[in-house]
Amino acid sequence: MTASKQVRVKHIVMWNLLADANGEKAKSIETVKNRFEALREMIPGLLHVEVGVDFSRASYACDVVLYTEFESAEALAAYAEHPAHLKIRDELKGVRIARYQVDYAAREDG
Repeated sequence: MTASKQVRVKHIVMWNLLADANGEKAKSIETVKNRFEALREMIPGLLHVEVGVDFSRASYACDVVLYTEFESAEALAAYAEHPAHLKIRDELKGVRIARYQVDYAAREDG
């Protein structure tokens, strides 16, 4: 691998969300899912977006996972500061109770 070659980056974030006044999380989960899926065409260098909603209801499970792939670490850094992403992040401040993140270089096949 040459120093100038860009390496794809995977960015995974998991959240636990607050229940609403009725004790339900479904509305918050659906909002998170819809907002992140809407970023597909808005963020340069964002190659893949997938939002998963936990159905296991295990006590140790997170409610929502965001799986994204970026063309480079620079694209991930730009995403972190993109106004559309910042707007969602700000909206989540009152909804999330826990957040976990992993960023890593994609494995090169071949």
